[in-house]
Amino acid sequence: MVGSGTQEYREYLLRSAALKADLWLLDETAPTWQSPHLAGSTQVVPSDVNALVAAARSVAERRAVRGVFCYDEALILPAAQVAEALGLPGPTVTAVRNCRDKHRTRALLRDAGLPQPKFALVADLAEAAAAAEWIGYPVVVKPRGLGASRGVALVRSAADLAGLFADARSAHYPGVPTYRAGILVEEYLEGPEISVDGAVHDGEYATMFLARKEVGLSPYFEETGHLVDAGDPLLNDPALRWILARTHRALRVDHAVTHTELRLTSRGFVVIEVNGRLGGDLIPYLGKLATGIDPGLVALDVALRTPPDLTPTHARAAGIRFLYPPEHCRVDRVTVPAPDEASGLLRATALAAPGDELRLPPLDYLQRYAYVLCAADTPEGCVGRLDEAEAQVALHARPLEHVTDARRAS
Repeated sequence: MVGSGTQEYREYLLRSAALKADLWLLDETAPTWQSPHLAGSTQVVPSDVNALVAAARSVAERRAVRGVFCYDEALILPAAQVAEALGLPGPTVTAVRNCRDKHRTRALLRDAGLPQPKFALVADLAEAAAAAEWIGYPVVVKPRGLGASRGVALVRSAADLAGLFADARSAHYPGVPTYRAGILVEEYLEGPEISVDGAVHDGEYATMFLARKEVGLSPYFEETGHLVDAGDPLLNDPALRWILARTHRALRVDHAVTHTELRLTSRGFVVIEVNGRLGGDLIPYLGKLATGIDPGLVALDVALRTPPDLTPTHARAAGIRFLYPPEHCRVDRVTVPAPDEASGLLRATALAAPGDELRLPPLDYLQRYAYVLCAADTPEGCVGRLDEAEAQVALHARPLEHVTDARRAS
C-alpha cells in the first residue's frame, strides 16, 4: 500500500481493504491511526521512486505481494511504477500519466473523436491571451497537473485574465509535480457537473456510483458539496455509459479504479478529467451509504486483479456539504451538532481548530471549517437534512487584516 491519506477522509477505505488482505504500508511517516489495519509498514519517501521500489522489493522478498493499493492523487504514479517494477497488476505508468497530465488527457480524447472543449496549452500570459481570443470568452484556466480544483478559475473577460492566470501558475498540490508549460486555457462549458466512480477490470469499465457536484466561490471552482443517489437516472443513460467506456479506452486505462468528472452540456456529456484513483471529499463513502457497494473492497479487488463485486445491496441518497468562511479569518471555535441517525445526520465534523487561519482562493484552497454528511430515502430528503444540519453549525472567527496576495504582486 503506497500512502494512506488522512484519517478523516480515507480510513473507511483502509478498514474495508484490511478485511480482505494483509496490507503493508509504504509511507514517509510511521503509522498511527493506520496501525490496526496493517500487517506492517516501511518508512520511505514515496516520491523517491527508486527508494520506493527498493522498499517494495524488500517486502516482496519476505512476503507474497500480490498487488499495489493506492488512493492518493499525489502517489498514484509512484504506485504504478512500483507495480510495473514488480510485475504486479494495476494501471500502467502510461495510463496514469494519461490521466494526471490534463493536456495529454485532452489531446487523447480529442484524437479519439470524443467531445472536448476547445483548449490550448500555454507557457505565459501572452500565449494565454492569444488562446483566450481564439477560444472566445469566457474561458477556464487550470494547472496542467494538479488536483482538487487548485488554481482552476473562470475568466469572463480579458480584464480578468492576468490575475487569474497568475493564480493558476502559482497554485500547487503537495507532492504533485508541475510542468514547464503548465497552464491550460479551455472553453467554458455550461451545464451541471457530475462525477462517476468506476472500476476497470481487464479492459471492461463498470460504474460504481454517480455524484452530483456543487461548486462555489466563483470565479474559482471550490467543491462545496456532493450528492449520491442510488436511483439517479443518469446511471442508466446509454450516452453516459458509452462516453465513460470510450474515455477509458482512449486513455489506455484497462485496469484501475477511477473518478471521472463530466459536465452535462447542450452538446451532451463532456469529460472534464479522469483521476486514476477513487474520488476524494468522501464521495466513495457517500456511494457506500447510498448503494452498499464497498469502494475499499472494489479498489482492493482491482489491485489484486480479481473481478470486483459491484452489486448494490440497497438504494437511498447520501450527501455531504462543506462549509467555507465568508472571508479570510482566524478561527476562535467551530461548533457542530451531534450526529443523529434518526434524523439522518451521520457526521458533523469541525475541520478548523482554534487559532487556525483560513484564507480563501486564490490565497489558499479547500479552506473549509466544517462539513455535514446526511442520508435519506430520497435526494430531496437528503438536501433538506443537509440544510437543517448546516444551520446548526456555527463558526466563531475574526477577520484577518491586511491580507495581500503576494503572488499577484510579484
